[in-house]
Amino acid sequence: MAGYFSVFLVLLTLGSGLIWLIDHLLFAPKRQARLSLAQSSAGGELDEETQALIAPEPAITETAKSIFPMIAAITIFRSFIFEPFQIPSGSMMPTLLVGDFILVQKFSYGVKDPVWRSQLFDVSEPERGDVVVFKYPVDDKVDFIKRAIGLPGDKIIYRNKRLYIQPKCNEGETHQGKLLCNEFNKIDFNVVNEDEFQQGAMNLVRITEDLTTVQHDILINPQALERKGLYDSQSGPRSDQWVVPEDHYFMMGDNRDNSEDSRFWGFVPKQNLVGKAVFIWMSFEFDNTPDDILPGWVPTGVRFGRLGNIQ
Repeated sequence: MAGYFSVFLVLLTLGSGLIWLIDHLLFAPKRQARLSLAQSSAGGELDEETQALIAPEPAITETAKSIFPMIAAITIFRSFIFEPFQIPSGSMMPTLLVGDFILVQKFSYGVKDPVWRSQLFDVSEPERGDVVVFKYPVDDKVDFIKRAIGLPGDKIIYRNKRLYIQPKCNEGETHQGKLLCNEFNKIDFNVVNEDEFQQGAMNLVRITEDLTTVQHDILINPQALERKGLYDSQSGPRSDQWVVPEDHYFMMGDNRDNSEDSRFWGFVPKQNLVGKAVFIWMSFEFDNTPDDILPGWVPTGVRFGRLGNIQ
């Protein structure tokens, strides 16, 4: 089921629209009849103040008529077209930073009803490399954002901080794009810098990773140990190897050593997909410390250079 705010918007839209419709069909004609009778008795048109006294429009009807078009437009836009999200953590650094405000294209992977989130019709499937917002499989009241690494049928290995992908291929195929079908492809990457980002006192290495469908930057902490003991294991030769089931996806954060993702809690079902993150429309800095007068949630600056499409 959708979040409380989505349900609230739908109920408010339905409620205000129903009040408007009932008034239009039942009560507005009676008010108009009273006005017509009064105008006939007066022998002419009555001014607006007199009309309001003779046939007053209830306050609830007036409110419903004023808010319904706006609320309906917001509900349709947010439910089926774009929905704004704020990035709350650094798990997708350097692609997305804390304080980024993004737009998620809701119809990218199908149109869902805004309350029960049942699929109304399909549009397309996620592509490898898409930045995806989805309902956290462990708690579907929580929205997560990660990058789609493994598609249905793919085999994934994450070992020694390197990614290997064996794509699912149709019979007779030898390649899927640039990936070979019958072997694990070691995903290429190139080091960008080693001093732009830090975790505590440790420098994080910024790397450009080539998924063949898209090139994007990730962060690696060379000193962090891989937490293989916490990986979500499947029956297979190694704990760091996964086979993506049908209608499921393997998601990973770009901040590889600081992301709780499919490595730890498993795959994302297709029905949990919310949409594709496509645009950063605002980005705030939050640099206040506990000693500052202003609270930590007050922005200290705007990162205009971050506005634009998400890769």
